[in-house]
Amino acid sequence: MTDTPDRPTSYRDVGVDIDEGARAVDRIRDAVRSTYRPEVLGDIGGFGGMFALNTAGMAEPVLVSGTDGVGTKLKLAQLLDRHDTVGIDLVAMCANDILVTGAEPLFFLDYVAVGKLDAPRMERIVGGIAEGCKQAGCALVGGEMAEHPGVMDPDDYDLSGFCVGVVDRAAAIDGSTIAEGDVVLGLASSGIHSNGYSLVRKVLVEGHEDELTLPRIDLGGQTLGDVLLTPTRIYAKGILALIRGGARVKGMSHITGGGITENLNRVLHPAVDARVHPGAWPVPAVFGLLQKASALSDDEMYRTFNMGIGFAIVVDAADAPSVAATLRESGERVFEIGEIVAGKGEVIYERA
Repeated sequence: MTDTPDRPTSYRDVGVDIDEGARAVDRIRDAVRSTYRPEVLGDIGGFGGMFALNTAGMAEPVLVSGTDGVGTKLKLAQLLDRHDTVGIDLVAMCANDILVTGAEPLFFLDYVAVGKLDAPRMERIVGGIAEGCKQAGCALVGGEMAEHPGVMDPDDYDLSGFCVGVVDRAAAIDGSTIAEGDVVLGLASSGIHSNGYSLVRKVLVEGHEDELTLPRIDLGGQTLGDVLLTPTRIYAKGILALIRGGARVKGMSHITGGGITENLNRVLHPAVDARVHPGAWPVPAVFGLLQKASALSDDEMYRTFNMGIGFAIVVDAADAPSVAATLRESGERVFEIGEIVAGKGEVIYERA
């Protein structure tokens, strides 16, 4: 028989603070509203986000969706108590993925799971998500904050997100027209982005926690913490400007986990290879630190990390100069990193 308690057991007593949740919603309200596009209906706090889909000018609109998280990069943010950039990572991982089809990101939803809700910290996290949405041009139309006492440590949290975009079916980019002689352009990454952090933490962070905030000559005066928490670059502005300008883009790839080796091949059909030239672009210094600390071979580095290229585009050789110029006008750093040759749908490397 269960004993009768001396007093009522509230939700707060077991670790869930409804009042703190309400305070958190109040603190993120302005950040969420700052992402709204004209198509957003309703306001923060509803049971479902509403978005009036405008497909004017599209003969056959296709919705494109993607979902992802930030991974163990969050552990570094928690270690350094810096929570304002991982939200950008979250949006980037989803928006860049759907962008490869030529889709315009329209709206985004987030899920934040926490051990114990802290309104000021939540404000910083969601502020980063809102900033990412503004960079991607999509609206943050909904989300969920969930406390998990007894499942997660009080200071722990995890993020996941979901992005929806639209593209006219006739204009969707799928790599099917890629041919021998085409050029591969690489857009510079902002650093490691959001993949490989289990290895990063193992070889660069564990046992070196006290060094993370020290400026380093080998990182150009930056701290290792700053470099490792640099948010993932969002490529929507430049890519959409390119497509809307009528450029003939044959294929695109978001370089995430698996590096160039395991991502560029995803846009190739079985009759061609992408021959990539390491050395055709500057590799950020942090990758050299990683390779030295991990003793990984060049091949393993290129199939684990982005190595300084966060997004790749395949175009006709004759169009490459104008495409690169358009992207540079949008603020991207662009390099000709390879060409398409006969093959079997793989990435091959030609090193000097």
